[in-house]
Amino acid sequence: MSNIDIERELSADLLTEAVSWRHHLHRHPELAYQERKTSDFVAEQLGRFGLKVHRGLAGTGVVGTLSRGTSRRTISIRADMDALPIKEQSGATYASSIAGVMHACGHDGHVAMALAAARVCARMPELDGTVHFIFQPAEEGHGGARRMIDDGLFKMFPCDSIYAMHNWPALPVGSCIARNGAIMSAIAMFEIVISGRGCHGAMPQEGTDSVIAGCHTVVALQSIVSRNVDPLEGVVVSATQIRAGDAWNIIPDTCVIRGTTRWFDSCIGEIIERRIIELTESIASGFGCKAKIHYKHMFPATVNDSVAAERLRSVASAPPVNLKVLEANPTMGSEDFSVMLQTVPGCYLLLGAGKPGTNHGLHSSCYDFNDELIPLGASLWISLVRKELGQETASRTITL
Repeated sequence: MSNIDIERELSADLLTEAVSWRHHLHRHPELAYQERKTSDFVAEQLGRFGLKVHRGLAGTGVVGTLSRGTSRRTISIRADMDALPIKEQSGATYASSIAGVMHACGHDGHVAMALAAARVCARMPELDGTVHFIFQPAEEGHGGARRMIDDGLFKMFPCDSIYAMHNWPALPVGSCIARNGAIMSAIAMFEIVISGRGCHGAMPQEGTDSVIAGCHTVVALQSIVSRNVDPLEGVVVSATQIRAGDAWNIIPDTCVIRGTTRWFDSCIGEIIERRIIELTESIASGFGCKAKIHYKHMFPATVNDSVAAERLRSVASAPPVNLKVLEANPTMGSEDFSVMLQTVPGCYLLLGAGKPGTNHGLHSSCYDFNDELIPLGASLWISLVRKELGQETASRTITL
């Protein structure tokens, strides 16, 4: 299929339909592991295109498989399906119909692009090999990728390489980033419970002040970044919640601090955890309090394979996709696709999604996926499949 053929296959009718899929999904968002209607919709479309459909991995996951010819070459393309517990304020005519739930991260668009690509790939008779379109539940902090793997994803659907993308409003449309190595950070979450002895606010000498200990702890945690790791390392320690007491004149028994940490090097991750425990316990003790620390590692850093990244960049920058490939530092955001990349080499790409005027970021209640990306993302996936599984590459051995 020539470049012109791809452009023709991504016809106005198909793109109009893909936008309608996106708006339908946006109107009917579902939270992690609750993507039942989304899963039904995806499976129905894949079946209509002629792909072999498997359901049930991680509960609501869907895999659509297209095989042609005799080659054992196999690639996978992953799209995430879940929404967020956010009340939508975008004002879109197709805004969420589910109170307190919305697609504030563009997963509706990711699904629409992958479905459009699957439909076009199903019409490409010259493919020689297998492509799996993986539709993953529960990306938003709930470990859907790990659960799919634990349920046998790569045993049932082995592949040589795997790819995923995320729309990125901070980049202009027509651009992308596909770094070698780390592109997103590792993530952990923490909860600190400082216990003291409550008393009347007018008689603080009669208690041990958990709030004072908590405030000193929040400040001290910042010394981990400034004093315990190399300044050239990307590290974040953020206390995002501090909760204590219910009355203005009572010093409470407990103070609860919650937050997140980010890093790239696993050794740095160990330092962060150790120092949070040491600082918190010593500060609490110094103020006559006790502390309990709950520290949970979520996902590792998202690390691209250099060969797969170069392959994706070459496809992205060539016709018919014609994206401008940018160089940039990794982001401190996180992504559970990182778990898949620990098992299979591949690449995670950031696709420019900036809109003119007010450009609401990911996870904003006013965010809405930029539909201009649908032909770009679909064309990128189609071109990648053609490059990897086209008959002209049948004799080429893929080594990652």
